[in-house]
Amino acid sequence: MEFGVILAFWGVAMIVIVVPGADWAYAITGGMHHRAAPAVLGMLTGHSIGILVVAAGVGAVVTAHPAALGVLTLVGAAYLMYLGVGSLLRPGSVGHGAVSAGSGWSWWMKGVGVSGMNPKVLLLFLAILPQFAHATAAWPVAGQMLLLGGIHLISTAAVYFAVGFSASAVLSSRPAAARLVSRLSGGAMLLIGAGLLTDQFLH
Repeated sequence: MEFGVILAFWGVAMIVIVVPGADWAYAITGGMHHRAAPAVLGMLTGHSIGILVVAAGVGAVVTAHPAALGVLTLVGAAYLMYLGVGSLLRPGSVGHGAVSAGSGWSWWMKGVGVSGMNPKVLLLFLAILPQFAHATAAWPVAGQMLLLGGIHLISTAAVYFAVGFSASAVLSSRPAAARLVSRLSGGAMLLIGAGLLTDQFLH
């Protein structure tokens, strides 16, 4: 692949990554409870699944059927609202039944859900990634998507781990600030989910 194409995709991907959203909120909440590593690894797993699905050609099928993409968006929006309400009702926890010192496995599983149904991630993989893979290039299209997806994963890991561990260092010793940030994170997820639901019903 041409270096210019790789650099252009990396620039677009970084814009998507650094915009705070549900993923940032989850990384911060995980960090506050010293679960940044499993929380972020879960989200990266969800990203990896998305990359593999798109590279296998399923992304093109979903994109060609707007109804399927709409269903995915509705499910993702509902899940984000579910997590958001959980954070608002129980500051310092994410999701129903979670506790502040939940197992790494539970944080990982929720991370997979957060990223796997995150509209921001769906937009990047289904709408943007295919535009940077060209059938006339020397590499197979699937190989191009895997390479670009790998670059996205590395960039995402760097940003999310920084966010999660920064929250762990700054907020874990400040309960009042941690509760406030947890409520703000929950509110962000709730608003994002509600906005997506509204947009789907209006269109």
